[in-house]
Parts: sequence; structure tokens; C-alpha cells
Amino acid sequence: MAVSVREVAQRAGVSVGTVSNVLNRPDQVKATTVERVREAIAELGYVPNAAARQLRAGQSTTLALVVLDVSNPFFTDVARGAEARAEEAGLTVTLANSDESGARERKHLEQFETQRVAGVLLVPTADAGDSVARLREHGIPVVLVDRSTADASVASVAVDDVAGGRMAAEHLLEGGRRRLAFVGGPHSIHQVADRYAGADLAIAKVDGSSMVRLDTEALTLEEGMRVGAQVRDMVAAGEIDAVFAANDLLAIGVQQALLSGPHPVSIPGDVALVGYDDISFAAAAVVPITSVRQPRRAIGTTAVELLLAEREAVEGATRDHVVFQPELVARASTQPS
Repeated sequence: MAVSVREVAQRAGVSVGTVSNVLNRPDQVKATTVERVREAIAELGYVPNAAARQLRAGQSTTLALVVLDVSNPFFTDVARGAEARAEEAGLTVTLANSDESGARERKHLEQFETQRVAGVLLVPTADAGDSVARLREHGIPVVLVDRSTADASVASVAVDDVAGGRMAAEHLLEGGRRRLAFVGGPHSIHQVADRYAGADLAIAKVDGSSMVRLDTEALTLEEGMRVGAQVRDMVAAGEIDAVFAANDLLAIGVQQALLSGPHPVSIPGDVALVGYDDISFAAAAVVPITSVRQPRRAIGTTAVELLLAEREAVEGATRDHVVFQPELVARASTQPS
């Protein structure tokens, strides 16, 4: 059982307040008393509870990062970027997974509010305005990650997903594809909606082109494989000749479904395939997947930079909104046969 401050005080023959002063402000305590308390600490093997001390002082050194899917390598890289910059500032990062659930997101944020963390980096599932306002009312700064916002009072870092979606569709159209399918969902996730909107802009500019939407319940490999079976039938029926997946996990799942079974579909012969995020698994797929690259670690690093600035910002000041531009990386999944 852990030794308490009270037990240290009893052993040293002083008050609990004196032990606290020795731990936090030893210069305000007599040298003989400091020595006696430290002897008691050593004899009992007392270990100070840093988290409790920070909570009492309102000076936590922990940042919270809440992401949509901790199993997605994209968010792993964002977290690594955030962790590296936080470490330079003497802070640590705690990672939480909303699993694309608004209820889980709120639960995490309520917990971090109770813990009075030094700040929250949030990849929101949808509109997190109420939660953000509540955290800020309690003095906890918030930065939105992988999400742009029109709210000038909240800092954010994101990638232009409309541009990324347009870029993906234009690449497919330039390769001669005209019957596209967009695979992704739920569309309540702003990144998904923006990527679809961007692709739709490109489709609208090319006569004779079209795009159907194949919704998924999540942005996962399993959902990609599930929808991939439907894609295979649509390719066989001549209904589509290209797929734009909302992220690389979906794209990899679709590819696995298309290449499996007794009658595999040729990629890119029968259907071209584009993903999003450019995670390492996209390049390592059986047919390397063309993908829209995001600066994953830079997003995490920038998020912490914005949060550090947010902690010093005056009330009412306009916050920074950083928007990175995506880059398309062409691979075998879209090369002409």
C-alpha cells in the first residue's frame, strides 16, 4: 500500500502542511525540519503523487489528444508529431480514442476536464462546439486537429480536404475514368464530407462523368472489404471504372475484396483505385495504391505549437487557423494498363 503524506508527517513529528512545504517550497522551512521530513520520506519509501500535486496547483503537464480511430496509422503519426513537440516543452501526451462516436468523445472530454489537463487536442467526430466551450470555460485550452473551423476564437490545424478530394477525382478523370464510386462514411465526419465535395466539384467539370456514393459505417479496413464485394459486382456490370476511398484503410479493404475469390478484378485494368492519407500500408499493398498525402507528423507538431500559443493568448484574441495543402502520390493502382 502506498505511503501517505499523513504517515510521513506523523513519522517526522510535523504537520501535513509542513510536509507539503518541504516537497514544494523547502526554502520556506527550517533546514533541520527539512532534514527530518526527508529522513521520514526515505525511511517510509514515500513517493510523491505528481498528478495530485499538479491538480492541486492547477498546473498539469499533460496534454490530451482525442482521435477518431487509434488503430489508423494516420493518427498514430499525428500523435508522434504531437508527442515530439510536447516533450520539447516539458509536457506529455495522453491519447484517447473516440472510435468515431460522439458519445465516447464527450465521455473522454468530461474526464479530461475533471483531470484539469494542460490542454486538449481534439479531432472532433462532428460539431464539438459545446464541449469545446465547456473546456475553455474551465480554463482548459483547446485546438481542433484535422479539422478547419470558421470560429475565429478556436485555433485549428487541418488539411484542405476539399482540394484533396478534387485532386483525387481529377487524377482518375485525367486517366480516362468516367464512372467513379466514392467509398466512405459516415458523412457526419467533416473530413469525409469535404473529400466527397471536392471530388464532386471535379466530376461537375467533365461531361459524361458520374460518381455514386457507397456509404460505410466507419473508416476501417473491415468496412472497405464489406463494400468491396459490392464494388466488385458493379465493376463486373460495367457501372463503375474507378474508386475513390475516403481513406487508405478503406482503399486497402476494397482492394483485398477485389483481388480475392475465384474471379479477381484487375487493378487498374478493370478499375482504378485512389485512397487518402498515404499511410505506409498503401505503398506496401499488393497493388501499390495511389493516395492523397497529408503531412501527418507536421499536423501533430503544429497542433501542439498552437496549443502552447493558446495557453498564453488573451481573451477575445483571434486564434490561428493553419491549413496544409495535400499532395497526390501516384502508384500502380491508377496507372494505365
